[in-house]
Amino acid sequence: MNRVSQSQSYHLRFSHDAARFGILSFPSLHKAINNECILAKRFAKEKGWSRLSKAAADAVKQLPPEYAGNDLGSVCSWADKVRFRYQWSAPLHFINTPDVCIYKYTVRDCEDDTGEKGRCVAGAINNYTTQLLTYNSGSSQADNNLTEALLFLSHFMGDIHQPLHVGLASDRGGNTIDVHWYTRKEVLHHNDWADLIPRWETCSLNKTACPDIYASEGIKAACDWAYKGATEGTVLEDDYFLSRLPIVKLWLAQGGVRLAATLNRIFQ
Repeated sequence: MNRVSQSQSYHLRFSHDAARFGILSFPSLHKAINNECILAKRFAKEKGWSRLSKAAADAVKQLPPEYAGNDLGSVCSWADKVRFRYQWSAPLHFINTPDVCIYKYTVRDCEDDTGEKGRCVAGAINNYTTQLLTYNSGSSQADNNLTEALLFLSHFMGDIHQPLHVGLASDRGGNTIDVHWYTRKEVLHHNDWADLIPRWETCSLNKTACPDIYASEGIKAACDWAYKGATEGTVLEDDYFLSRLPIVKLWLAQGGVRLAATLNRIFQ
C-alpha cells in the first residue's frame, strides 16, 4: 500500500474524493469515512439495485429527472447540491445526540436548532417515504413532488448509513475535531454478506422504513469505531484505517440493501 509522506489536517469528516477511482481514502476522520454519494452508489448498484422488484425498478426509472437518464445513482448528490437553495433541508442530513451513544427519536434527538421535531435524517426518511407511498394512489402530485421525494429519500438512506452522520452534538458530528491523516489508498474488495442480507431487508412492525434502527446502529458505531482513538490533533495511520475499513464497507452494503428493500415496500 502506498502512502504519501506528507500528512494533511482536516475536520473530523470523511472525504468523497478517492471513491471515484474505486478506492477509499481517509484524509480525515469524518471525511474519510463519509463517501456517501459515489461509494454508496456503487454498493447500492452491487448490493441493492439487483434486488429491486419490477414495480420498484419501474418507479426508479420513471421518477428521476430527465437529465438523470433513468439512472438514480447519477443524481445521488442532488440533495447536497440543493442545500443552499433549500436551506430548510440542511438539518435533514444528520443526527446529533447530546454526547451519549444512544439515539432517541421521540424524546430528544430528532429536532433542528429551533426545536422543531422530526427535523433530522431519520425524520426525513419517514417523511419522504410517506410521500412516495402516494405514487400508486392516483393522488395528485401537486402537494408532493415525488421526483424530489425519491432523490431525497435515496440520499438520506445513504447519509444515515455513513459514520458520524449520526454523531455527537458537542463536536457537530466530528466537524470541529481536527485530525491528521497520511494520504493513502486501499482497493475495495468484494465481501460476501449473503447470510446477512435477509435480515437487513426486514423492517420491524411491518413498517415501510426503519430509520430509527439505522440511527441507533449509527451512533453506536460512531462511538465504537469512528470517535475511538481520534481525539483533537491525533495522527491517524494504518491501524485506524485497516480496523475501520470493514465496518465502512458493511455500512455501505447495508445502506444499498435497505434502500432497495424500502423502495420495494413503497412501490409494491
